[in-house]
Amino acid sequence: MTAHENPATANETLATIARRRSVRVFDGRPVAPALVEALIEAANQAPSAHNSQSWRFLVLGPERKRELAALVSTRSLEFPRPTNVLLRMAARTIASAPVVVAVANTGELMRHGAELFPINGEQNRDFFRTMEIQGSAAAVQNLLLAATALGLGSVWLGILYLMKGEVLQLLGEPQGEFMAVIPVGYGSAPAKGPKKLAADEIVRYLP
Repeated sequence: MTAHENPATANETLATIARRRSVRVFDGRPVAPALVEALIEAANQAPSAHNSQSWRFLVLGPERKRELAALVSTRSLEFPRPTNVLLRMAARTIASAPVVVAVANTGELMRHGAELFPINGEQNRDFFRTMEIQGSAAAVQNLLLAATALGLGSVWLGILYLMKGEVLQLLGEPQGEFMAVIPVGYGSAPAKGPKKLAADEIVRYLP
């Protein structure tokens, strides 16, 4: 790289980060199983507290995907606008995606973290729950970036948290904690990203 090149475009990883977009409409082409395995492997490489990896990745088959889309569509009627609009959009995205990956935390770190760091009272649960959430968020981001690098589109459907108990029950993880549902596929059209704040609006350099 020369002194005049922009690192964000000259570096492959940074260029992938810049290209990532939320894709909600897919063209129907199937995604090869090897690519799905690559996405999960990338997600599993994320950092987690004490390498606990207290996440589970649930790859939905056609039947479970249809059930999830139907659940979200039906439950959307119980929410006011604009929430029900977003939920209906999420249901359509799930239905159209050839691959849907859900992420749930197991709670293992919350249950056994105190053996590593004894912390008293409610602070114990909050501390280790936050550690689990941070780890899974990093794993989801890894998956999204891996999808972009492999020419796939994806989107993090966090809004399904509003019906997290029913989603986890449907996915067979009733004791877990909902983190994300991620539809993946080939986008039907180029996705435009939202305008981001300029760096000088979000950063402070402290002496």
